[in-house]
Parts: sequence; C-alpha cells; structure tokens
Amino acid sequence: MAEALSQSQIDELLNRMRSGETAHVPVEHEDKIKEYDFSSPKKFTKDQLKSLNSLYENFARILSSYFTSILRSACEVSISQIEEQRYYEFNNALPDNALIGIISFFPEENPFDETTMMLELSTSFGYLLIDRLMGGSGELHAPDRDYTEIELSLLKMVMQSITGYMHDVWSSFFANKTMLRNVETNGRFIQAFSPQDIVVIITFEIDDEYYKGTANICMPTANLEELISSFTMKYNHSSKQQDEEKERVKRQRILNSIKESEITLEAQLDDCMMSLGELSHLQINDVISLNKRINEDITVKVEGIPFFRARLGEHDAQKALKIVGPEDFATE
Repeated sequence: MAEALSQSQIDELLNRMRSGETAHVPVEHEDKIKEYDFSSPKKFTKDQLKSLNSLYENFARILSSYFTSILRSACEVSISQIEEQRYYEFNNALPDNALIGIISFFPEENPFDETTMMLELSTSFGYLLIDRLMGGSGELHAPDRDYTEIELSLLKMVMQSITGYMHDVWSSFFANKTMLRNVETNGRFIQAFSPQDIVVIITFEIDDEYYKGTANICMPTANLEELISSFTMKYNHSSKQQDEEKERVKRQRILNSIKESEITLEAQLDDCMMSLGELSHLQINDVISLNKRINEDITVKVEGIPFFRARLGEHDAQKALKIVGPEDFATE
C-alpha cells in the first residue's frame, strides 16, 4: 500500500514544484501493523501449516512431472502460499468460468467424516491441456464459450489422474480413499461449504513455456486440524523410529558394496631422479641405488593415494609386504 503524505508534506511539495525544485520530500515511515480479524480466528499453528506445506510440496513435484508429460515441455509447479479464510471469500474470488474438480476424501482408519476438497484450475490452462492432449501446437487460446462434452471428458481424465496423485501423497501418512465426484465449470453454483466456514487455500504457481498462472486447492478446517495433528505426530514418531533402522541397513549395504569392490594396491619403494641421458643408457642387470635402506618403511598406495607404511619381506618363498601402520596424513 502506498505511503500517505501529510498536509505539510503536500504543501512543501507544491511549493518546490512552483519554484522548479525537484528535491525528494522524505516520507515518514510508520510501523506496519498487521490487522487481525477476531471474528475469523486462525485455527492452525505455524507447525501445522508447515506440515501441510511439506505434504503439498511433494504433491507439487508430482504435478510438475505430470503436466510436463502432458504439455511436452518443462513445467514447474510450486507452492505460492497457504492461508486461512472464509469460504465466501474464496468463492467470490472465483471467475464465472473456472474449472473446478470436486474431490471426496476421508481416512479409512480414523474416525473422521468424509471431507470435500476443491481443485481449481483456470479455464485458459484447461484449454491448453486439451490442445496438447489432442496434438496441438501449444499456443495459448481460450475461446469465449463453454467446454464441449468431449473436452470435459478429457479434463475429467486429467482431474482423475490428479486425484490419484493426491491419494498417493496423503497415503504416505495414513490409508485413505480419494475419489473425483464431479467437474464443475462455474464456481458460483458450487455449495460445497457454508459461506462462513473456515477453509484452507493452498495456492500453486504453474510455470510453463506456454502458460504462467495459479491453481488452488480448497480444504475445510472441520477435520483438517485433527488430520494434520495426527499425521504430524505419526510422521515425527515414525521418522525417529525408522531413521536408526534405515541408517543401519544403509550402512550395511554400503559396507557390503565396498567389500566387493576391486582396488589397486601399489608398493612404492622410493623416488629417485636421473638425467635423460642416464635413463637412455640403462641396460639389463644395471643397479639403481635408492635413498632408502632395506629395513626402512616403504609407502603403500591405495588407488594412487598413500595409505599405509609397510616393510619388505618374504612369505612362503614369495616377496611380501607387512603393514606396520597408516600413513601420517591418513590418520589426521
């Protein structure tokens, strides 16, 4: 919201304009106060909204892959915001020709009643999906008419797939049933909730080569508060229990893979330097003097990296190495 000027600031600005001066009149910044509507109290804590955000972030990633496959171009879906409001505020903001899927949702193992969700997509995005499904070029075009029966059948198929993905996301926390009840094209005729009911609106940003816009999911708070609390507690408890077991299995799997790996082991006696002329005159049975005694440690390299100190010797009439310790830098 733009800053309001006081009367004295306005008078000073007019005087400067008359005199030809263009100096900037400083505006006094007041502390911003966030209004709170006591008639519509917030029902969810930040932790609960954070849990809901994490759940729908997974849903957004799945939608990104799904829309990418349909549109045949890179499509990114991300969460823009999650907020609480009255249902009439959401319903009044809907355009007359929105594309809305009515979804039934209820957990199987919990004593919660059936919950209705609303998935809202813009009409222009619906026509884009139809165009790409029918092999079109992808040019964004939204004719000023209602969907035909064939177009609605295609969009119901898309909504059905999205409903299945929503079921998969929620199933990560508890068993549930999710079913697409209907697809509506006019938000004014939908009476899913009472106008004064508190709902949670999850807004998604859709960014594609051919389209940039938003989509919304509307969920009532009647059962959602208990649902979020239950799956948050279950998730936190199960994650603590599973982490230790998963880490043990992962560690064992990594160790088993390492044990089966083949590596190169090299014993380096010493480094010596000679001229190219001396090197060219080397013959069979020539002796090269090293700067290391026979009873001194030599370096053993693992895949070219100095790793151990060892001593030369024999074992069963064969030359052998005896590891006496790690290299100094390997122990640091």
